[in-house]
Amino acid sequence: QVQLVESGGGLVQAGGSLRLSCAASGSIFSPNTMAWFRQAPGKQRELVASIPSSRITYYTNSAKGRFTISRDNAKNTVYLQMNSLKPEDTAVYKCALIIGSSTYWGQGTQVTVSS
Repeated sequence: QVQLVESGGGLVQAGGSLRLSCAASGSIFSPNTMAWFRQAPGKQRELVASIPSSRITYYTNSAKGRFTISRDNAKNTVYLQMNSLKPEDTAVYKCALIIGSSTYWGQGTQVTVSS
């Protein structure tokens, strides 16, 4: 079993920055993929960014050039650096760990961008 604990969400003004963190514990087998998803009210869940063991990153188009995903394997932690935030980035952000056919989810953290 795996537990994911997130932190770093909050309220910021448009143009500001936030750094989300997600630390995993438990049976972390390799290879695996760590990812960030977001979901706004009335909208489908969206994959924002992912980073597998190979560290070949993926970003949704709206995040490219503004967001950076990274991982620290020694700490079993994935980060999402979010710069130049826009109101449309407002959502509940959840991290995920994918190991084979199994997906584990964090509790979610609210990101609200005003103005």
